[in-house]
Amino acid sequence: MAAPMDDMFSFCVDPGKVAGSVEVRFIDNIKGKGLFAKKSIKKGDSIFIERPLVAAQFLWNALYKYKACEFCLRALETAEENARRLSGNPGLSLPHPELCCVRPELHQACPQCQVMYCSSECRQAAADQYHRALCLGPSQEDPEHPINKLKDAWRSMHYPPETSSIMLMARMVALVKQAKDKAHWQKLFSHFCSRAANEEEEIAHKLLGEQFRVSYLHVWFVPEGFRSLFALVGTNGQGIGTSSLSQWVHACDALELPAQQREHLDSFIDQLYKDIEKETGDFLNCEGSGLFMLQSSCNHSCIPNAEASFPDNNFLLHLSALNDINPGEEICISYLDCCQRDRSRHSRHKILRENYLFVCSCPKCVSQMDELDVTSEEEEEEEGEAEGETEGDEMEDEMTDV
Repeated sequence: MAAPMDDMFSFCVDPGKVAGSVEVRFIDNIKGKGLFAKKSIKKGDSIFIERPLVAAQFLWNALYKYKACEFCLRALETAEENARRLSGNPGLSLPHPELCCVRPELHQACPQCQVMYCSSECRQAAADQYHRALCLGPSQEDPEHPINKLKDAWRSMHYPPETSSIMLMARMVALVKQAKDKAHWQKLFSHFCSRAANEEEEIAHKLLGEQFRVSYLHVWFVPEGFRSLFALVGTNGQGIGTSSLSQWVHACDALELPAQQREHLDSFIDQLYKDIEKETGDFLNCEGSGLFMLQSSCNHSCIPNAEASFPDNNFLLHLSALNDINPGEEICISYLDCCQRDRSRHSRHKILRENYLFVCSCPKCVSQMDELDVTSEEEEEEEGEAEGETEGDEMEDEMTDV
């Protein structure tokens, strides 16, 4: 059962304004619904800002000491602390420390289990929504506690890069359990996904794996309908990334400085990122995922006209226009990253089919229908073999000349 239109905008900042700019329409039985512009939207405009129904940090991300607010995923390290840890340089000092927006003096811990929040407001919101049902109290570090066993089991099946977390689903269950109006929340969650049993089984199997599904699913979550939550999260979960260091860098970029100071600061930042890449690699952010009501109405395109970002260093999703969008035009995002979008049509379809259970028919895919059905890896192997043959021929010619 789909959520009423009023619910679609209820998690947006300024829902009335958003409802005047975009609308959700039913397209067909294959694509379902989509998000459409009601008025002209210029390139770079913010289309809407939305908070999630529920969000959770990835488990490996938390284990590797990426410290994030347990509710809104705001990075809790200062930019300087973050830079020191990621670069492996404990003595590093950042210029312009006043540009860091993290306020450690506002941080609060749960009195029972000591998990951290960025503010008293987030601590209270988590308690009101789901944390009372999930709080481990003094057992927070007990490896034998069922929740901690569940986390370990999930980590053993899902290594970085992560795409989902069992705790997102646990919070959904806890949220309904704690809610006074349980039917309201069940209705909201039912909006996201309504799939056939075989499709639910397919995506659930991908997220869980055979061993996890058999050994743990019925032990930890008894209701039969929980399998559909895996399908829901697997196909609708939106990745969230927060970083105090990234916020600090953006603030530095906005500074008006004399040319020499600007050059010096830019060189410092460039070198810092080189040091971080050498020490840490690509994992720079606090990472998690969430379920967003209106954003979930955006269909995929391999040539998107909008993109989601998290510039506030928390779970607030900003959807911004990548191009000018005309009234009546569908607003599409990409479920693929930039590198994946550059791969062959067959490779893109393989990723989308495995993770989202659909076949893309965007203009780019339609224009490439005559391409060979080979993955990008196969294409690279063929190119490598061709290069090898060319090198072999050249070597043979050289030996013949000798």
